[in-house]
Amino acid sequence: MKVVVGYDGSLAANAAISTGSVLFPAAQAVMVYLCTPPFGSKGLRSRLRHSARNVNELIDLVDSESEGEAARMVDTGVTLARAVGWEAEALVKRTWAGEGLGLAQVAQELSPDVLIMGARGIGAADSKMGSVSDLVVHHAPRPVLVVSQHMLTVEHDALADGPVVVGVDGSAGANAAAATARQLFPDRNVITVVVDDGDTGESQATNRVPRFRGSGAGATADALAAFATEQRAAVLVVGSRGRSALKKVLLGSVAAATLQRTYRPVLVVPEA
Repeated sequence: MKVVVGYDGSLAANAAISTGSVLFPAAQAVMVYLCTPPFGSKGLRSRLRHSARNVNELIDLVDSESEGEAARMVDTGVTLARAVGWEAEALVKRTWAGEGLGLAQVAQELSPDVLIMGARGIGAADSKMGSVSDLVVHHAPRPVLVVSQHMLTVEHDALADGPVVVGVDGSAGANAAAATARQLFPDRNVITVVVDDGDTGESQATNRVPRFRGSGAGATADALAAFATEQRAAVLVVGSRGRSALKKVLLGSVAAATLQRTYRPVLVVPEA
């Protein structure tokens, strides 16, 4: 198993390591730290600003010192990853694309089995659209596991032996999600569930649950999250594409809504 972890020294990134190590023990891990503009931490830039004699010297100092700072940061992630049993290495990458698109690009280049990232916001993802989590799951060509730093004890306990719940709707994207779940978690019980919205198509799901009150992606995501809680799921899996142009938008919205509505780890699987 090869995993890529976005690491920035935050509590969310540490949660991604601890959670990922339980779900994917003894994996080969690449700990990625992305340097994005303005390069270097705020504290580093502030200190260098006082010591530089001119703008050109400041630029040179930030360039060199930010590389060292990034290397030390990601080395901490490697140490933590090795402590939980992963075979880990570091990768520092400078990008102008921002963290979200930068991580998606790294996933394309390294082709890991799964890209793991922590999220600080409400639910599994940040509460605002356009967040790093949102950008990664929409652009990464590989499965993305989003881990919340605010999991409760019962959710942590489920990581060890809980089943994997997959939301399906009969689409190619949902079928890809189910197949990926079985591939990534061969020793776990994979439970498929369809949310009955009156237009779920042909599905071989082992369970069918009613959609929550309301309409749209949020009601479907609420039903999936509730079912995952009922099953004591270790991971909730959703696809990122649907079976028509409209369904592609809707299922993409379900994936985004699911990230907002559960604190359990969410695996988003691209159709291709």
